[in-house]
Amino acid sequence: MPVSTEKEQLLKERMAHLGVSEEDLRETFVRSSGPGGQKVNKTSTCVFLVHLPTGLSVKCQQERSQVLNRFLARRLLLDRIERLQKGLADAEKMKIEKIRRQKRRRSKRAQEKVLEAKHRQTEKKSFRAKPALDS
Repeated sequence: MPVSTEKEQLLKERMAHLGVSEEDLRETFVRSSGPGGQKVNKTSTCVFLVHLPTGLSVKCQQERSQVLNRFLARRLLLDRIERLQKGLADAEKMKIEKIRRQKRRRSKRAQEKVLEAKHRQTEKKSFRAKPALDS
């Protein structure tokens, strides 16, 4: 059961969008393990895929067909690469938000300092007042 050309095209577009090319991938085939009997023991249907720039690797043996496993392995690898890229972007957003919160806190502290200074000033002024005359 081969993969449809439409799905292959979508996968290629997604690879291009994420900046992954076929040259970046190292693909090896291994004999699958688990159920499947003689067929599994004789053919190398398990796909081991490594993305060289990031070092991410995927092993796929979901199906008995090598072609289908190649497609699924690429899809899994692209999912991981996308998560990695978004994770970096999310980390950057979190860093910016943390700085924003710190500045907000600083401004509250600054306001409190100003208010404290005003209270001290009013106390000084209260000592300057003329004493009340008792009659």
